[in-house]
Amino acid sequence: MQSPESLLTIDSQGWLSDARRVPSPNFNDRPELAEVSLLVLHNISLPPEQFGGSYICDFFTNCLDLSVHPYFEEIAALQVSSHVLIDRQGEIIQFVSFDHRAWHAGKSCFDGVNNCNDYSVGIELEGTDDIAYTDSQYQTLVQISRALMAYYPTITKPRIVGHCDIAVGRKTDPGSAFDWQRYFSVLEYEWSQK
Repeated sequence: MQSPESLLTIDSQGWLSDARRVPSPNFNDRPELAEVSLLVLHNISLPPEQFGGSYICDFFTNCLDLSVHPYFEEIAALQVSSHVLIDRQGEIIQFVSFDHRAWHAGKSCFDGVNNCNDYSVGIELEGTDDIAYTDSQYQTLVQISRALMAYYPTITKPRIVGHCDIAVGRKTDPGSAFDWQRYFSVLEYEWSQK
């Protein structure tokens, strides 16, 4: 977990400083002229409603052991990824460079523009729709958000959304457990102190 005083940065290849890198094969190039301008927040737990272990990393790298849990057989054919995962302790794991297109949004639309993967960054929080996220996760999420907003100035508060906002009726994450007011109040305060 990052200390409150630390400042995350993004290098010239689109990787976060101090993040553990677990490269995923599930990415490709963004379309030419696509401008990164959207931040999408998700949640994930594998098996569902269970935390810890390597299963999320295994899933995003196509290495999930299907014999561990029946649910894993249901998702075996999926090839998905996120740019970043924030685990329950606030550790950052990065799977895909921000400069590339991670496969996190699926069929999606924001502000009349389809295919959000083309122009968004996806952050997964280890969690579920209705279990409270941890203080460490909020702290780390704010730090990553600040770094992204500095690296991609077109990501502004109105362009930070949940998966539920871009895949209406299909997705519900980050769910009712995510405290948007808390997140935005800390983000705006820390941003104003720059």
